[in-house]
Amino acid sequence: MMEFPDIIAYAVPAFLIFVVAEIIAVRIMKRGRYEARDSAASLLMGFGSELAPLLGGAALVAAIFTAAYQYRLFDIPNTWWTVVICFVIDDLRYYWWHRISHERRWFWASHVVHHSSQHYNLTTALRQTWTGQILAQVLFKTPLVLIGFHPAMVLFVGAINLLYQFWIHTELISRMGPFEWIFNTPSHHRVHHATNPKYLDANYAGTLIIWDRLFGTFIKEDETEKPRYGIVKNLGTFNPLVISFHEWIGIAKDVVSAKSLREVLGYTFGPPGWSPDGSRLTSRMIKERWARVYGTPPEQAQTPEKLAQQPAE
Repeated sequence: MMEFPDIIAYAVPAFLIFVVAEIIAVRIMKRGRYEARDSAASLLMGFGSELAPLLGGAALVAAIFTAAYQYRLFDIPNTWWTVVICFVIDDLRYYWWHRISHERRWFWASHVVHHSSQHYNLTTALRQTWTGQILAQVLFKTPLVLIGFHPAMVLFVGAINLLYQFWIHTELISRMGPFEWIFNTPSHHRVHHATNPKYLDANYAGTLIIWDRLFGTFIKEDETEKPRYGIVKNLGTFNPLVISFHEWIGIAKDVVSAKSLREVLGYTFGPPGWSPDGSRLTSRMIKERWARVYGTPPEQAQTPEKLAQQPAE
């Protein structure tokens, strides 16, 4: 039986060391941005995300995985090569979980936390949700356990994926040549965190960018259009409680005001920004508006920062 250590717990001191190193590098190189209150909020969110599973969620997930493993289809050995296979399959799993988390509001309510910062640095990587971890793991990781991968292996490769994604949250690293054809990089992930219409709904990869290339969601960073980070309607606060729960509160308010089952389902499981009369903007609507104004889909546009010229609605 292979040992699968809790690598995230071991990595926490390294995270903090690299954050300090990046702060120094940003000041020296005059590239990238840090804002003390924003970084503090991100660190608090990261701390809370580590505490939340201890309230019973981790035990529940472990119990479900253990039960599911009894009904596995195959007896997959715990070896280095099965870890590699499990990692690749889990990375594909991550792509679809991540994509659904942007396309369905129920999952977005948890994931929006990670996108709520208007800055892009290593502390942003630590801005993680306090909610949704149980459902995400049960729905999207249990199939790997049912295939026959040991629960400890599934959790381990997921931790490797999360660990990999820490370093790509930086503006200090530009392009990385051929490496970018296969792997997710800071350039690719900056696109993912951007709110520019050109960059919306793109680059959902965890470690391997090949999934975005395969499923048509890859967009290359345009050096003439700097990403604008955050969410479509930024929060304007550094309060960790608001950051964590604002979208859940929004769902609750919308459901209470709903006039039909269709509206309840739309507000809960429709795309973020959905409304029955179309008065709010989904990411698809934002892209369509751009196309109407400029005559081309935003991902094909080459003129930088045109959206900033549009009057606010």
